[in-house]
Amino acid sequence: MSEAVRRASQRNVVVAGAGIPGLTLALALAQANGPALRVTLCDPGLAAGAARHAGRAYAVAAGGRRMFERLGIWEAVRGAAQPIRDMVVSDSRLADPVRPVFLTFAQDSDSDATADRDDAPFAHMVEAEPLVAALLAAARAAGIVFEAHGIVEAVPEARATRIVLDDRRSFDAALLVAADGARSRLREAAKIGWVGWSYPQMGLVATIGHARDHGGRAYEHFLPSGPFAILPLVDGGALGHRSSIVWTERAADVPALTGGGPEETLREIERRFGLNLGELVLERGPSAHPLAFGLARSYCAERLALLGDAAHVIHPIAGQGLNLGLAGAAALAEAVTDALRLGLDPGSRDVLLRYERARRFDTLAMGAMTDGLNRLFSNDVLPLRLARDLGLGLVDRLPALKRLFIGEAAAARGSLPRLLRGEAL
Repeated sequence: MSEAVRRASQRNVVVAGAGIPGLTLALALAQANGPALRVTLCDPGLAAGAARHAGRAYAVAAGGRRMFERLGIWEAVRGAAQPIRDMVVSDSRLADPVRPVFLTFAQDSDSDATADRDDAPFAHMVEAEPLVAALLAAARAAGIVFEAHGIVEAVPEARATRIVLDDRRSFDAALLVAADGARSRLREAAKIGWVGWSYPQMGLVATIGHARDHGGRAYEHFLPSGPFAILPLVDGGALGHRSSIVWTERAADVPALTGGGPEETLREIERRFGLNLGELVLERGPSAHPLAFGLARSYCAERLALLGDAAHVIHPIAGQGLNLGLAGAAALAEAVTDALRLGLDPGSRDVLLRYERARRFDTLAMGAMTDGLNRLFSNDVLPLRLARDLGLGLVDRLPALKRLFIGEAAAARGSLPRLLRGEAL
């Protein structure tokens, strides 16, 4: 490779996968480095645009919101973002007539937890389709190259990676980022090991219309089969108000619960949803998703970095999957941008190890916490029920501990990447 070609390839970064973490990383790199860096986004699903994300919604923590504000897209999605003002946690059997509340989180508990102390909620429920649409529009404006093609081969060399698309075109890049999902072909091709297991559970996701205003309150109701979360969405729909539910159920029971048609499914949802929000209608779903835990043995290989679900998959019990992906995008964008400004190779091992060190411990800790919570709460063993309810009650009575939990959920504690603090790269 000639010196001129080597220098040109070192100004190229390719992101494989146009999910939210991949799009966010590409946008952050393009905005921070301008025309000095060529960023290419490869995904066969780009042809479908944001529509392929319809019906999904995510809890975006305060750190992710600050990041989106810095990238200039939060105003475009604000109308689709519902603040979570407080949260109620309960624990009971399905047939119990009373659902005792053991733990509450309110926005005023977060007064010392947000890094910028702007009195913002610790999280927003954001619908995926407008969020992806805003990211795509900003990416086009930033000059990112879109390739609606998959990557079939990536051959790392000493000074660049040779990337081959499914239409047989090829080009060189200093760094390839695999943001291509939990079954990442690029991770497998790089022979990066994967530690994980499947849960005997399915996650059911649906959008519910209801007659009464949710007031920005989220509910996490622990049942023996798994948590049933009610997450507030912006107003709309047939009854005027909407929420997203994330319903964890034993995998063996899912066909019986969802196979009888929409009316029967709605009755099952009503048994778990409760009467607080009045009349219910099923607006979308439910869609069923297998649940698993997984962690890549390394987040990088030669000129390759893993991002999002390609690097880690966790149980949705705490709603932190997307936030981990956004934190990874912020850390990788910072490591690559700092290297470029120093005239260093952005795909070098030192740069990629900096990214891995920044994210590995936090990701492992969050994965272990969600796995432990799921095992603790998804059962009906009396001693465990008594112990966990006592623990929830103690947390509820200790404001400092509550602030610690909220700070972690809001991405407001510890050593954060600059974008999660709302700072420029």
